[in-house]
Amino acid sequence: MTAITPKASAALPDFCEGIQYFGQALPDFATYDATPAIDLDKVAIASPTDTAAVYQTLLAADALRYLTLQITGSKASGHPGGFASQAEAYAALVMLGYKNIITEVGHHAPGFYSAMFLDRSLEDMGIFTVQQLRDRFREKHGLLGHLSGYIPGILAPAGPLGQGQHFAMAAALLHRDKLFPFTLGDGGLGEPYIMSSIAHFNTAYPSVTNFLPVLVWNGYSQEHHSMVSLKTNEQMKAYWQGNGFEEVILVDAKEFDDQNQPGDYVDSTVFSFEQRLAFTQAVLVAVDKAARSALSGKLTVFIIKQLKGAGVHARGAKSHNLYPKDTLDAPHIISALQGRALSEEAWQLVRTNAERAGGGPAAKTVVTEFELPLPELGELPLEEYTVGGEPKVSTTAMGRLVGIVGQKDKNFLVTNADGNEASGIGNINQALKIIHPTTDDLYNQAPNGQVYEPLSEDACAGLAVGLSLMGARSLWCSYESFAINGLPIWQTVTQAMAELRRHTPSTITLFTAGALEQGRNGWTHQRPEIEAYFASMMRNGNVFPLFPTDANSIQACYNWALTTKNKGIVITASKSPLPIRTTLKQTQQGLEDGAILLHEIAGGKQVVFAVIGDMTLIPVFEAAAFLENEGIGVKIVSIINPRRLYRSGDVAWNTCSEPDGGFIDDAKFAELFGGDALIGVTGGAAAMLEPIMLRSNSKRDTFAWKRGETTASAGELMAFNGLTAEALTKRAIELVH
Repeated sequence: MTAITPKASAALPDFCEGIQYFGQALPDFATYDATPAIDLDKVAIASPTDTAAVYQTLLAADALRYLTLQITGSKASGHPGGFASQAEAYAALVMLGYKNIITEVGHHAPGFYSAMFLDRSLEDMGIFTVQQLRDRFREKHGLLGHLSGYIPGILAPAGPLGQGQHFAMAAALLHRDKLFPFTLGDGGLGEPYIMSSIAHFNTAYPSVTNFLPVLVWNGYSQEHHSMVSLKTNEQMKAYWQGNGFEEVILVDAKEFDDQNQPGDYVDSTVFSFEQRLAFTQAVLVAVDKAARSALSGKLTVFIIKQLKGAGVHARGAKSHNLYPKDTLDAPHIISALQGRALSEEAWQLVRTNAERAGGGPAAKTVVTEFELPLPELGELPLEEYTVGGEPKVSTTAMGRLVGIVGQKDKNFLVTNADGNEASGIGNINQALKIIHPTTDDLYNQAPNGQVYEPLSEDACAGLAVGLSLMGARSLWCSYESFAINGLPIWQTVTQAMAELRRHTPSTITLFTAGALEQGRNGWTHQRPEIEAYFASMMRNGNVFPLFPTDANSIQACYNWALTTKNKGIVITASKSPLPIRTTLKQTQQGLEDGAILLHEIAGGKQVVFAVIGDMTLIPVFEAAAFLENEGIGVKIVSIINPRRLYRSGDVAWNTCSEPDGGFIDDAKFAELFGGDALIGVTGGAAAMLEPIMLRSNSKRDTFAWKRGETTASAGELMAFNGLTAEALTKRAIELVH
């Protein structure tokens, strides 16, 4: 191998600027490189057994390894080992024309970026050369350390393990004629969500099998052996078969090893060239078979078994991550790069195939580069109840609208792990039916329903937010207490939405059965601390927790949420019949201003109650009556959209792809919250009151959730947490005197 500079050869393609090492042509290059294996007017190779196609797939795998190591080495940071161990599988997918590739492994990011560079997708963000690829890796406005939808051609984010299958299944559901492979590490296979979510999806949608797990079985996790490293091939196959997979296709590099490598996991890049070709052909044929199987209605997995770090600077878990010592000047990095170096002609051949595969660069062809057409909903028939009239259940009022949305939009899906009936939204099941293989009218079950009910919040949240990310409408419903188990992927998607280069429907949730309603169930069902999670996320700029006041208010909130793009909108409401306190118009104004004035009585001194939630208004109105009898003026303000109550500079709204800079001004804030004393009241986390407490200059205090307990009523539970009319009255008097 010899190092050259780009100027050393007039034939050097421009994109190769920044490649440090070029190698001699591989054996038989002249025989198999006469023309690209993917013809000019084709999207894939003609046959997986064609020797030229196999040869050029091997070149593509080496190119991916080289770039992965060089860009991570350029920053002495990043993760080359996991992707390197499956480079042949990724190359095979591309050569076969499949580019809608997702990953469950955020650590595969540099490999995916290398692939996007090779097919010219990254030119959309000004990356034309390898030098620019190196320069912008792990830099602001560049190629962030883990995958994001901000990157052209990348379909979905990847960071926390156990998420990628949700994106692949959502995409498969929306695009049933396309294949959505997703790479899955054996280190991440221990996440319980992966298999359980696939199993429920397959039961609900047995004909939707056009997603393909690609298990990267390399024997190691991030810092040690993977927990499945001792399984035999037969045991691994049995594991997948036992989880419902009809077709399990495994290619083991060990079976092709002619170098007597020790252990069950070997590196194909040290085989003789003939055996490298044999292994690559086996992968290519197997991937082709797996893809066809998945597209033909069989739940299929492809497994590539190869040592972690194959072809890069280290092997096993030691290849996972680069450290400050792992620079491009380090001898072991230089040696690894030189071992994978391609000739100038090979680089051009690899790029041509990558660009032609799948019909063009991923940035121009994958499904997420286009907005999914959505049916028009028209004007939803909101039903306005009389203020002061019969108490109504907020969630039921919203459920009626949800049913209408689903009837107008057949891609729309509602997910719920704990049951809609229990949340006062059984009308959703009646209108849209629970997806179930057993048809039963009593339980509103039907195979073609639009209500998805796995017993896993991760699976509920995952499919719902995956659909939103892919461009469809959805609604995730949960008990407030249990939603925390689905929040990691919800947060991943809302963060991704903040930087997407396209419009997509906001991901909308409905969280019910709040802590105050769950007295008899005890503390296991009383976990409103989740609201602190959303309170923190409000500063992201595209997260909007909404707290409707009543059954009118919730309809206006949901109606507004449906009109928004690229946001995370959390609606929290009670499932108990509660007084009607507002008109639709008031909430529409409250969505813009952040809050609405519900009640005002003048007095010598004035106390302002800033209230989050619907049930918490009950003790506040009682306190107001006591205070008014004492001649103290009271204002009760219902906070509907607290994000609007921050100051503009508190929130990163202007960094979002769909910026929303709507914040209440100082004059309006003073009009709503100005007084001699301010008391913030919430049945959830006090953190949600931060916007008001930051801006108020009054004497002030907060009343909020402390902890759960078993009680006979909401009132008793509020008393346990100090949320009583007596306590509020006492503190108000103290503040104004």
